[in-house]
Order: sequence, then structure tokens, then C-alpha cells
Amino acid sequence: MIFCNSCVLPNTRPNLVLNKSGICNACLEVENKKKINWKERKKLLKNIIDHSKKKSKGYDCIIPVSGGKDSTWQVLKILKLGLNPLAITWKTPARTKIGQENLNNLIKLGVDHIDYQVNPKVESKFMLETFKKKGSTAIPMHLALFNIPINLAVKFEIPLIVWGENSAQEYGGDTKSVNDFVLSKNWFEKYGVTNGTKAENWISKNINKKNLTPYLNNNWNLMKKNKIMSIFLGHFIKWDTKITYEMSKKYGFKERKEGPKVGYYNYADIDCDFISIHHWLKWYKFGFNRIMDNLSVEIRNKRITRDKAIKIIKKAGDQTPHEDIIKFCKFVNIDTKLFFKIAETHRNRNIWKKTDRKWILKDFIVNDYFK
Repeated sequence: MIFCNSCVLPNTRPNLVLNKSGICNACLEVENKKKINWKERKKLLKNIIDHSKKKSKGYDCIIPVSGGKDSTWQVLKILKLGLNPLAITWKTPARTKIGQENLNNLIKLGVDHIDYQVNPKVESKFMLETFKKKGSTAIPMHLALFNIPINLAVKFEIPLIVWGENSAQEYGGDTKSVNDFVLSKNWFEKYGVTNGTKAENWISKNINKKNLTPYLNNNWNLMKKNKIMSIFLGHFIKWDTKITYEMSKKYGFKERKEGPKVGYYNYADIDCDFISIHHWLKWYKFGFNRIMDNLSVEIRNKRITRDKAIKIIKKAGDQTPHEDIIKFCKFVNIDTKLFFKIAETHRNRNIWKKTDRKWILKDFIVNDYFK
């Protein structure tokens, strides 16, 4: 493992690349953002909005939302721009109380809303399969939250889909993906967090194609033919997790008073009890965790130093989400012993070493972390 000399992320993180000076592409992108002509980008956004309104037969756009700070920010911006949106949510099978409250608050801002719930029997089987084979519980989530809005936009002839930030820009990606404002098929296949799979790859004796309907997407060509655009709002309006939080809070968004559910922020990843497991599995596979993701964002925005971030990582220590793991095991009908046995099969032996019956990361950024 080689860690970025600017933030606290390693080169084992998918799509993160270090240059000759040891600086990652995500950190370098912060400097590139300073050169952006935001006025020109707002003009381009206005052209897209005008096109959408002209083509609209009712709803001007779809906004995929969870109720979190980012989707609340998206709704606020879209309403201010004068669009008539339809908000769509993939309903997690483990929605939290505060997640429901924040989603209710988002709807009250003034949008029509669809809460799309997948058959829990199918979702349970699907999540267990992806966990076993790929070490990821969130492949079904990402297939659903990306594909459901696209399928409904085509079905109901809605000319625009508005996503939040471009994760390739915020967390590391190639130059084309970082600079493109369109969520395309190529972008989704590379950055959609599906481990290079699509729904059809998961057809089995336990899950048939009809079961997987919410996760399927055969509409990319129809989107192009019908001139349906799928854009990142963060390309046109400067996106910063702290700014989206502060704006959303002014309009009723609630943070988690008990502190962070996972990671460093008490206002992110709080709407679902299973998202913590997705982030925890990065520890086994890539040797970093959610708090390192969050702290790297804070470093890039000059709100914290790298040295301070390293101290926070050490103090936070183990972040295994035991309560959420118990809930997940109940949902997919396995015991916790089997859960950890499956997780162990996905431990990356290239970076992990076992000494004195304890696993350690050989090149971790924090000294004495495993003592």
C-alpha cells in the first residue's frame, strides 16, 4: 500500500492513482476545480434546463433522492431553477428513523415522490449472493438506485435526470469521466460500484430475470434516441459536502445527534443501517475505511491537516458495525459466524498479514494502529 502524500487514502482504493510526486488524482482535481469558469457552466446548465422544459410533457426532470443532505441540496437547487421535478427513491430495506424523517422533509420542500421498494425476498437473496461472490452487500443497491430512475425516465418520457456529484471527480477517476457532465453507460459501468457486473450476471436458480426487473437497464439506447439527458449537478454548481449539509440543515435536514453512524460525519450515511457494512468491507478488500474517505475530503477542502487526520483515524480505531451486521444477517437469514466467515474470504492477502493470530496491514498510514 502506498498512501497519498496529501490526503490519507491508499493506491488500493479503486480508481485512485498517484502521480510521481505521490499525490492522488482526487487531490489534484481540487486544484483543477479552481480553474473552472462557473459562470460558463451555469450558462450551459440553463441551456439544458430550457431544453428540458421545452421537451417536458409534465415533469421536467427526475431527481434520484435518498433524503440525505446531498439529495435535499439537489431538490432545493432544482426548485430554485424553476423545474417541476419527480423525486424517486430506491427504498432501502433498512431505512433508519432519521432517514425517513429527512425523506419526509425533502418531500415537503415541494416535490412529487415515488418510494420504490423492491420485493424484500428477492433483495435478501440478491444481497447475500453478491456478498458471497464479490464481498459486496451493496451491488443490488447501486444497480437499483442508478437504473430505476433511468427506466422511469424512459417509461414516462421525462427529458432530464439530475444526479448530485460526479464521484469520479470527488474520489478519483480518469480525465474524461472527471470532466464529463453526463452520467453515461460507460461512466456507470466503471464508477457505479457494481464490481463490473450487471443484473443479468446474477440470474441463477434462486433469482430469475423477472425477479431482477428493478435492477435491469436496457434503456441506454432509448435515452439517446429520445434525447433524455442524465447530468451531474455538481458539474455546474460547485459541490462541497459541508456546503450541501449546511444548506440542507437550514431547510429542515437533521443530522445524527448520537454522532457518526460510520466514518467521520454525523450527517452522512445515516439513512440506511446497511450502508455501514458496505463501507466496512472496504477495510478487508482495500485497507481503508469510511473515516479515511471523509477525512480526505476535509483535507482537500483545507478544513483539517493530514497529521490531524491521522490522529483521528488512530483514535477512532475499530469501526466494525456490529449492530448493523446483526440486522443484515437477520435480513439475509444467516448467522453472524457465517457472515464473518464469508467476509474473511474477501480479505486482500496482498496487503494483510497475520501475526500472532492477528491480522495487520503491513504498510498502514498509522503507526502502532494494530497494537
